[in-house]
Amino acid sequence: MSWVTKTLNSTLGRKLLMALTGLFLILFLVVHLAGNLQLLIPDNGESFNIYAETMANNPFIRVVSIGNFAFILIHIIYAAVLSRQNKSARPVNYATSKASTNSTWSSRNMGILGTVILIFLIIHLRGFWYEFKFGEMPTAEYGGMIYKDGFKIVSEAYSNILYVVIYVVSMGFLAFHLSHGFASAFQTLGLNHAKYSPLIQKIGAGFSILIPALFALIPIVMYIQSL
Repeated sequence: MSWVTKTLNSTLGRKLLMALTGLFLILFLVVHLAGNLQLLIPDNGESFNIYAETMANNPFIRVVSIGNFAFILIHIIYAAVLSRQNKSARPVNYATSKASTNSTWSSRNMGILGTVILIFLIIHLRGFWYEFKFGEMPTAEYGGMIYKDGFKIVSEAYSNILYVVIYVVSMGFLAFHLSHGFASAFQTLGLNHAKYSPLIQKIGAGFSILIPALFALIPIVMYIQSL
């Protein structure tokens, strides 16, 4: 067994992979949000549809998309492994637990938060990504060019109050997940310092609120527009 395999199979190696994949997924959230915000441009979906078509036909973006799915899978697998290791290391709970005084609620419930986010992700991918790739898509014409009308698919989904509620609640879970995961990733990578750690924590707190809030804003606005 090579040193690379040994490292990746060690607790430290698994934590490093969790941190690296987590930071990649955080970056992906920013890029994905930038694209999704084009849904709110009042041009009947033209900007979003052209953007989606351009991204779908970009070879680099295709490779990144494959990598993104791989990183999500790695992140999930190693999260489950580390969670199981932690439970095995302490099979019997302490008689008196004061976890709330030593850690945040989100840090103690990352497994639950991650599970809810995974369920939402599966629903989201089935409703949008799968339809974009394999479903019967309506089309729209801009400047003599035909584009898949993904905006129409999204608009129909966000006219359903049940889906909007599920989406917004899921973004709440994402916010709690990010509130711990952001700073934790930097700490795992050894990028913690008495001078800079408070700043990283503040940036992480702001990020964990702003990004999910903007994601949640999109279906709320589109639902109101559909009334």
